Order: sequence, then C-alpha cells, then structure tokens
Amino acid sequence: MHSILVTVGSASGLHARPASAFVKAAARQPVKVTVGRPGQRPVDARSLLSVLALAARHGETLELTAEGEGAEDALGALGELLAADLDATA
Repeated sequence: MHSILVTVGSASGLHARPASAFVKAAARQPVKVTVGRPGQRPVDARSLLSVLALAARHGETLELTAEGEGAEDALGALGELLAADLDATA
C-alpha cells in the first residue's frame, strides 16, 4: 500500500469545483484511491459527495492512499492536482 500527504492548495479549499476535478481525475486512475485526514477513516476519492463531506480547507493536510499496479503514479498525479490552486486555473 502506498500513501502520500498532500496540502490542499485551492484557496477556498476542496469545495465543489476543485472536488469535482479531483474526483474526475481519481475515476480515471487504474487503482482505487482513498483520501482523508491522517489518522481518520478515508473515503473513496471517486465519490464526489464523500470528498465534499471532508470539508477540507486551504492548507489542510490530507492523506491519499492506493494499492496495486500504478498506485504510485496515481498518487503522484492526484497529489499534484490536490496541491494546486484549482480556483486560480478555472
């Protein structure tokens, strides 16, 4: 199992627009990815409602976890996306 810690980069946190982009990217990955606060129960990164329910704020650290072939690449791609200010690129 692979995991990384990522700081939420979007200025307004992981609200609807950034969460939607993150969930769509997670759905394209060849492995299941989970996201959550370190030490807490993670949620499926492909579920928009679950990701929104995290109510992650700008600067908050989240843990991404995946297992299987392609897990490291998936985590790298999703970590980059989560760390970016998606509001600035919209």
